[in-house]
Amino acid sequence: MFEKEYKRTGALLERNKKQADVPDNCTVLHNPSGTAPGMLFIKEGVVYISLPGVPREMKDLMQTAVLPYLEKNIARPTILHRSVLTCGIGESMLAEMLAGFESSLPAHISLAYLPNYGMVKLRLTAKSESGEQLTQELNELIQRLCELTAEYLVTDQDISMEALLGQLLRDQHLTIATAESCTGGLIAHQLSTVPGASAYLKGSVVSYSNEIKEEVLGVNNSTLVEHGAVSEAVVTEMVKGALRVLKANIALAVSGIMGPEGGSAEKPVGTVYVAVSNGQRTTTHKLKLGFDRARNTQQTALFALNLLRKFIISEEMGGRASTR
Repeated sequence: MFEKEYKRTGALLERNKKQADVPDNCTVLHNPSGTAPGMLFIKEGVVYISLPGVPREMKDLMQTAVLPYLEKNIARPTILHRSVLTCGIGESMLAEMLAGFESSLPAHISLAYLPNYGMVKLRLTAKSESGEQLTQELNELIQRLCELTAEYLVTDQDISMEALLGQLLRDQHLTIATAESCTGGLIAHQLSTVPGASAYLKGSVVSYSNEIKEEVLGVNNSTLVEHGAVSEAVVTEMVKGALRVLKANIALAVSGIMGPEGGSAEKPVGTVYVAVSNGQRTTTHKLKLGFDRARNTQQTALFALNLLRKFIISEEMGGRASTR
């Protein structure tokens, strides 16, 4: 193994030389990613820092020079964060539910609502000059927050749904596969964003056409004709086919109408069926979404992942329904 040294090629321009000009009363901050240095000034006890405008260079200088300097030389209050992730309830409803909790928080602790596609992260931030007892205080408040949001609680770890599922699958030595029609592989993609996902993600069949549903997943033509591709009967056969074809412990299947066209009076746009199965037990759910195509797809993927989470937890509990 060897490391290749990359050097700038071409002539050194006059404007490049001028980038090295700095005032004689500054501390030069070496730029590891470019030619323009950062500069640090101190005047009357106030620190002024000038950084290059190129985002990558600015971020590198922040990490290598600015933050280490501030941590070493500037007295700062202790700031701690703790978060919980909820799913299936909107920000406004959560705020109404937590109004009493929020109003009872001490002045040095605040609650933030961070919504994103059907999930809301609740983040408690505590500030103190001394930092004493902050951790214990936050732990007690997080426990209370979890109790208040138990019906919608996903996790009290500051991680994504995909990372949490990765933990659950690893802990129980399970593998997962997906059979996706309306989401076009989005669910498998989201699972694959977690480093090390190859330990539990077996693969996906993107069965967008009925032909693939039949020939790859083994969905019966009679089921498609009688019930239609968007139906509980079809996703039930899709999920069982995914288990068989991809040889996973658990499979997840989705089929729906994302829009803007394709709906009917019986099955309007936003109708989606989701199924999760381990071969012995199968859970299905019907969604009625009312968004545009992109958001319907995102919401379907999120709901499917959350249904998978509940299924895994209920299996861990011996097949009983999950409380989350």
